[in-house]
Amino acid sequence: MPNTKPVGVAYSDPDLSGGTIDNTPIGATTPNTIEGTTIYADVEIGYAAVAQGTVTQLTSKSTGVTLNTSAGQITMNAASLAATTNVTFTLTNSLLSAKDVLILNVTNGTSAAYNCWVSSMGAGSATVTLRNISASPLAEAVVLNFVIIHCT
Repeated sequence: MPNTKPVGVAYSDPDLSGGTIDNTPIGATTPNTIEGTTIYADVEIGYAAVAQGTVTQLTSKSTGVTLNTSAGQITMNAASLAATTNVTFTLTNSLLSAKDVLILNVTNGTSAAYNCWVSSMGAGSATVTLRNISASPLAEAVVLNFVIIHCT
């Protein structure tokens, strides 16, 4: 069994440590895809810069955007959003599948003034909603961070 190591009478999966498997950098002579039932990280798990991107809404807060990366930032249009009001737009992303999980959060703007969520999602696109939860209208270029947890 080339992908296991003996431990007494049983076998266990190889140890993962700092981007290596058995002291070999992942992607060198080992696959760059890791599959397992439990994977732990000492510091962080995330996407490399090449898997991230940015996009800016051009016309209004309801203008759809396209960003075909696994993670990124959406800079929303600075149009005013009335108090206690929702606005919805479409994120088109060719990497999204119907089984994926899309996580997003507000990264700037008036503190504690916005909520955001995924209203619906399917292969290739998601509907994102931003809500101004404050008592006043706000005109800010809100930035949303997002990440896709890909599921097969």
